[in-house]
Amino acid sequence: MVDETEYRNLSNAVKSRATRFEAPPDLRLAISAAVAQSAQSAARAKSPTPAIRWPGLSWVKLGAAMACGFVVSMLVTQLYFPRNDTVLVKEEVISAHVQSLMVAHLQDIASSDQHTVKPWFAGKLDFSPPVRDFSSEGFALAGGRLDYIDKHIAAALVYRRHGHVINVFVWPNRAAGESKELSTSQEGFNLIAWSGGGMQFWIISDVNREDLNQFSKLLRSRGV
Repeated sequence: MVDETEYRNLSNAVKSRATRFEAPPDLRLAISAAVAQSAQSAARAKSPTPAIRWPGLSWVKLGAAMACGFVVSMLVTQLYFPRNDTVLVKEEVISAHVQSLMVAHLQDIASSDQHTVKPWFAGKLDFSPPVRDFSSEGFALAGGRLDYIDKHIAAALVYRRHGHVINVFVWPNRAAGESKELSTSQEGFNLIAWSGGGMQFWIISDVNREDLNQFSKLLRSRGV
């Protein structure tokens, strides 16, 4: 049996006298690459590929975050970019015009005589709407009715042009003063608006732009 001292002497002799073999660089690189690839394959086999997740967020939390962002965006838009009064009034005028055509409530008083239509409004309004007949110019007065625009009871004067209905909405607006004419289009309707003489005027119809401009000039030339 070899004791510890003899074993140590034998080991030292082998280290000092034995022929050493140095592996070539290519072989060492190939062995290292094979070992690394084997280790990666073993790791993938043990651990399934994790699902892609938003860090720290479940789908419920993500949906809530997106909803909150949308609400905040809407509030900021309304705070810093509010819809102006003109846009709101225009929408009311369009709604009133369409409703008058749909519910067969175009006229409370049906007459082509301005001397019949104008007195009809007396006692129903706290102002006197300017009623004119332009039949000779191709815009026939058809009557009138009461409506409600911009938190005011308004007079709606009804005219006809080649089978088309023209609504003229009139109500007091002394705070507005004199204003330039506003001309716009929306939802297939042409609209013209202005203020003057303490009154607000909105004209709306599906007649072409040229006809409505002509009608507007007639109204304004007669002091309307």
